[in-house]
Amino acid sequence: MDSVKSNRSASSVKDAKAPQKSQSARPFRLDPMVAFYCFLLPNVLGALYAPIQDCDEVFNYWEPTHYLTHGFGLQTWEWSPEYAIRSWFYVSLHAMASKIGSLVPFTTKVHEFYFLRIALAFACAACETRLFLAISRTFNPRIGIMFLLCMVFSPGMFHASVAYLPSSFAMYGVMLGMAAFLDWRGGLKTGLGIMWFGIAGIVGWPFTMALAIPFLLEDIALAVLTKAGIESAIWRFLDGIVRSLIVLGLGVCFDLFFYHKPEVVPFNMVWYNVFSGAGRGPNIFGTEPWHFYIRNLILNFNIWFILATLAMPLIALQMYVGDRALSSQSRLRSIVFLSPFYLWLAIFTVQPHKEERFMYPCYPALALNAAMSLHIILSSFGSTNPGTLFGKIPAKLKFAVVSVVMLASIEAGLFRTLGIVTAYSAPLHIHKALQSPEYATSSGNVCYGKEWYRYPSSYFLPAGMRAKFVKSAFDGLLPGEFSEASIGFGIWPTWLIPSGMNDQNVEDFGKYVGPSFTTEHRSDLTPA
Repeated sequence: MDSVKSNRSASSVKDAKAPQKSQSARPFRLDPMVAFYCFLLPNVLGALYAPIQDCDEVFNYWEPTHYLTHGFGLQTWEWSPEYAIRSWFYVSLHAMASKIGSLVPFTTKVHEFYFLRIALAFACAACETRLFLAISRTFNPRIGIMFLLCMVFSPGMFHASVAYLPSSFAMYGVMLGMAAFLDWRGGLKTGLGIMWFGIAGIVGWPFTMALAIPFLLEDIALAVLTKAGIESAIWRFLDGIVRSLIVLGLGVCFDLFFYHKPEVVPFNMVWYNVFSGAGRGPNIFGTEPWHFYIRNLILNFNIWFILATLAMPLIALQMYVGDRALSSQSRLRSIVFLSPFYLWLAIFTVQPHKEERFMYPCYPALALNAAMSLHIILSSFGSTNPGTLFGKIPAKLKFAVVSVVMLASIEAGLFRTLGIVTAYSAPLHIHKALQSPEYATSSGNVCYGKEWYRYPSSYFLPAGMRAKFVKSAFDGLLPGEFSEASIGFGIWPTWLIPSGMNDQNVEDFGKYVGPSFTTEHRSDLTPA
C-alpha cells in the first residue's frame, strides 16, 4: 500500500502494496475551489428547500432574531432572565447577518430568512473545505474525496448544514478544530484547535467540547513521550485556553447587556441539563430507546454510518494482519482520529432524552471514520496480487460491485432528501400566501392549534400580524411574547421577567387566546 502522507507521524491507514509499475502513480487530488463548490451546492439547495425539522430552531433562535431585527417575536422560557440558558451572543451574530440581508432593496422578511440560511450554507461549505484539505494532506487525497462524497450526498448534512441551531454552529467549529489538530504543517496547532472547539462550545453548544478530548489526550501523550515537550505543551494549552476565555468574556458582555446581570450561559445550560434534579432537565420533554441514534443515523447516512462504526475494527485488523511494525505513535494517531465519533455516540446513546440535532456536531467525525473504512476496504478489495482471494477476482467485476454499492448509497441519500423536502415543506409554503398584496400590509392575528410546532417563525408573517395560540390537546408550556415596551436602558427590554414561565414544562393558560379573541387566520382547522 502507498504510505499515508505525513511528515510527522504516519497514520495506520495505508494502501495495499501496488505492483512496481504503479508506484509512481499519485492519487487524484481535487482542487480546493472545486471541493468548495461541491460542498456549497447541496448546502445552498438545503437553504432554499429544506424544511425546518425542529421547533426549537424556530422558537429559540428564529424568533429572538426576528425580535432583534423587527421588534417583536415569541419568547420561550429559556430566554427568561430567571433561567438564562440561551445566549444573546449567538443570536446577535445571526441577527447582524439577517440585517445585512434587509438592506437589499425590495426585500421582504421572507427574503431575510433565506438570506441568513444561504449565509449559513457558505459558512458551512468553507468549514467543510478546510477539513477536507486537512484530511487530504494528513492521510491521502482519496480519503479526502470519500469524505467529500459522504458529506455531500448524506440527507443528514442536507439539513444540518443550514439549520439555525447551536448544534449546527458547533459542527462548524468542530470541523475547524479537527482540521487544526490534524494539520501539523509548521508545527502543532493545539492552541488553534482548542480555540475552535472552545468557540463551538461557548458560542454554540457546550457539550461539543467533549469531542476535543481525544486530541488533547494525544497532545499530552506526545508531551510525556518526548523530551522537553511538557513545557511547550503547557504553553500550547494556555494559548488555546486564553483565546477561548476571550470569546467567553465577549459572550458574557453581550448577555450582560441583554439580561442586565452577569450570566455564563454555557454553564447555565450544562447545569440545567445535567444537574437540575427531578422534575426538571431534558427528560421531561420526552425520552427515546437506546437504539434511537442508530436508526436515525442509518436513515441520514445509510451505508456511511455502517462504515463509520467499522473504522476502529478495520484499523485494528490492519495493524494486526497488514503491518505489525507500525510505531506506537502511528497507532496512537489512528486511535485519536477515530475516537471522537465513538465517544460522541456513546455519550448521547446513554442519555434518555434524544434528538436528531444532538448528533450534528459529530457528523464530520462520522464522515471521516466512514472515509477511512472505505479506503481500507477498497485498498484490500482492489489488490491485484494473484496470491490473494481478491486478486483473483476480475477487475471489471470488482469495479461493477463497488459502483453498484456506491451508486445505491448515493441514490438512497438523494431519495431520502427528496422525501424530506416534498413531505415536510408545507409549513414554509402555506405561509407564503400571507406575503401576497392582499395581506402584506394588513394587520391581525394568525392562530395556531395542536400543530403549533409547525409554525415557521414570524419571518413568514406580515409586519402587522402576530402569532397566537388557541387551546388544543397539547398540555405543555407554550412560548409567550417578548416585551415590546420602550423603557429603561437599552434598545430591547430583554431583562424583563415574563409572566407564566417555568422550567418544568407546566402548562400556562395565559399563553392562549380565548374564544372572544379576534382571529383573522387559523393554521389548524382540524379538531384538537
